[in-house]
Amino acid sequence: MSERSDCIYLDHAATTPVDPAVVQAMCGYLGAEGVFANPASATHADGWAAADAVERARAQVAALINARPQEMVWTSGATEADNLAIKGAAESYCGRGCHIVTARTEHKAVLDSCRRLERAGYRVTYLTPGREGLIDPAQLAAALEADTILVSLMHVNNETGVVQDIDAFARITRERGIILHVDAAQSAGKLAIDTPRLGADLISLSAHKLYGPKGVGALYVRHRPRVRLSAQMHGGGHEQGLRSGTLPTHQIVGMGHACRLAGERLAEDSDRMARLRRRLEERLCAMPGVLVNGDRERRAPHIVSLTFQGLDGEALMAALTRPSARSALRLAVSSGSACTAASREPSYVLRALGRSDAEAEASLRFSVGRSTRAQEIDAAAERVRESVERLRALSPRWTRASAQHGQGAAAAEA
Repeated sequence: MSERSDCIYLDHAATTPVDPAVVQAMCGYLGAEGVFANPASATHADGWAAADAVERARAQVAALINARPQEMVWTSGATEADNLAIKGAAESYCGRGCHIVTARTEHKAVLDSCRRLERAGYRVTYLTPGREGLIDPAQLAAALEADTILVSLMHVNNETGVVQDIDAFARITRERGIILHVDAAQSAGKLAIDTPRLGADLISLSAHKLYGPKGVGALYVRHRPRVRLSAQMHGGGHEQGLRSGTLPTHQIVGMGHACRLAGERLAEDSDRMARLRRRLEERLCAMPGVLVNGDRERRAPHIVSLTFQGLDGEALMAALTRPSARSALRLAVSSGSACTAASREPSYVLRALGRSDAEAEASLRFSVGRSTRAQEIDAAAERVRESVERLRALSPRWTRASAQHGQGAAAAEA
């Protein structure tokens, strides 16, 4: 169990705890006894020391995805990186055309940026993936038009964990001279990313998804051939003129250190998380009426999204996240992306995969992490099983479906 023995944290896709080694590294860049100077202060040694720390971190982040350090631009996180990539490319290449392609299952930072551009006169095509959450490369190719300037498709879906075939997408866009942006917030540190082979022109990263601090991220911007972006934040010309603002040295150092650790531990962490995810999935899918959302093979090692048919989603979430008369154990899980938690609407990602509103509302995302242990998985699975069985015993929807289809029914009324 974690130090909070009454809670099992299975929401690592929302955020991860900062690694203790990262915390220690960051502390040297905060107080008066450390390197606290502005890295843009080029007139004294303290500023030079801060600038050196920023550049070391830039190289560490670049190394995680096999990119050049000068191709990394600091941002406040993947959301800002997505905004800079999409709006910046659209504005910079508007002379070539005004058509953009993305998918209905993208992160809100991508979808909202595209909708903002639609209001400015751009045209956006929203691809709908198949029921397994995958976009066929032929579907992407068919959506491209003569004036398409940008394609934005994520590497790993933040709700289902489905891994898209970015290599194939890149071959299609490269042949046509179209910019390809990839949100890799959920894949960095979990899947090996070799930028030259991946073929993306722009890649968004976030520190807090890989045991670094919140509030810092990076955007990879290809230099060869060079991708041009229009800055979205002005006021000093920092970061090659692409992102003005005083750099938070301590956060940047933290991201660099986290990326270095992630690279060193990648194979070990990914294999271990995949085994834990499968362990949880097997136990929960042994119950009737439990469906896996998304492709069961092309998935990141740390995420599984499950639909518990015949249940009210809010009741299930309340049963799991609060102590009950039967158990003091609580689970930290989510109903989808943390960035859409304020919305009461069923997951737009799951609806795009063909789930009904009722099924989408009765779905949970479990995401394991570096600190998750096998006994926590077993305890969590038992907690979910007990809650599901108790709630189904009170559910007319499940009772009717069971009577109609048999006790092992895999479907319930919507």
